Amino acid sequence: MTVLQWFSHNSIWILMLSALALAILVFARPRLHARMERLTPDSRRYHLLRAIDTIIAVLDGAILVVISSAAVAITLSREGPESMITPETVRVWVMEHGLLILLIIAIAYLVYRMLRSFLPNIVESSMSARGRGKKAREELARRVQTLSGALATVAALLIILVAVFMVLSEIGVDVTPLLATAGVAGIAVGFGAQSLIKDLATGLFILLEDQYNRGDVVKVAGITGVVEDVTLKRTILRDLDGIVHSIPNGEITTASNYTKQYARINLDVPVAYGEDLDHCIEVINRVGLEMYKDPAWAAKMRSAPQSLGVNKFGDSGIDIKVLGDTKPMMQWEVSREFRRRIKRAFDQEHIEIPWPHVKLYYGDQAPQARITCPSCGHGNTQDSKFCVRCGASLEKTITPDEV
Repeated sequence: MTVLQWFSHNSIWILMLSALALAILVFARPRLHARMERLTPDSRRYHLLRAIDTIIAVLDGAILVVISSAAVAITLSREGPESMITPETVRVWVMEHGLLILLIIAIAYLVYRMLRSFLPNIVESSMSARGRGKKAREELARRVQTLSGALATVAALLIILVAVFMVLSEIGVDVTPLLATAGVAGIAVGFGAQSLIKDLATGLFILLEDQYNRGDVVKVAGITGVVEDVTLKRTILRDLDGIVHSIPNGEITTASNYTKQYARINLDVPVAYGEDLDHCIEVINRVGLEMYKDPAWAAKMRSAPQSLGVNKFGDSGIDIKVLGDTKPMMQWEVSREFRRRIKRAFDQEHIEIPWPHVKLYYGDQAPQARITCPSCGHGNTQDSKFCVRCGASLEKTITPDEV
């Protein structure tokens, strides 16, 4: 038996196996892509994914050629693949139904491949990057990949469902009861999976509206942390303690993004009531400007921290409001350095940073001798060991009565 005769004799089984192999390639490709992206270094990822796409495209073409050849062999065969199937019945069935079924499968496959090709461009055209740098392009690419993959999965399910019903109708199966059953089952599943549908819908809007992405610091569902992953179903955060929180998107009603486009330091700098406020504000603005001009910090800031004036009269001092814009994720580091520089500058300028203290009043009593602080000249009661104003030690101070 020659190869051609063997192929013609087993053409119906070859056709079925080829269709199965084609379906496996269709569903295995996105999963293979996702696995390679997780396991492959960034430097080799692009070329490896290109090679995988090329290999899959070649296999797709070869399988389509085999399917076409098997269909032709079944049509022209005179022996038939099985003794129970005569060439005439096979020919008639293939001409009336088989070729149309293959056409439905081929069209469904081509529609799916076209959607897979065009969806990333459509999604990308509907979005805009935050900036023009490399990081903005990478962030846009992650968003496009996540959204296009999710939409392609939904489209594939719909295409498969429509193709299956068309094939069943073509081979003589009445699809009306199936559609009715599917409708009832869909309603039951919808009632039972309301939370899942809510998660998927909320996740879709989170991605479409670009509320946050991987690497952002956000507060969702009362939890603050770094976004490690965001999908249609859930958001994964890691907080400062290293705890990983998996939050269903349906539970997210408000999303606060601390690192979108730019950030800001928002501080209240306290000074004592006895200080010159104009001088304090001048020192604060000078420190902020010096820090902004420092090359080590200029790349992390968008504007110099500046005072907006008096914000509040506190119990122990006056709070001066300070604001300044920084690059995303830099506000906490800049705030820590700014506080350190403010403390050093206040020490050099002898500006007092107040601490909580309470002054007791005993009513109208006979005047008592007071201890004068050698550092600031403030009068303290005889039993005082430290000055209530500057905190200097009064252990060795001589009272006026001892002179």
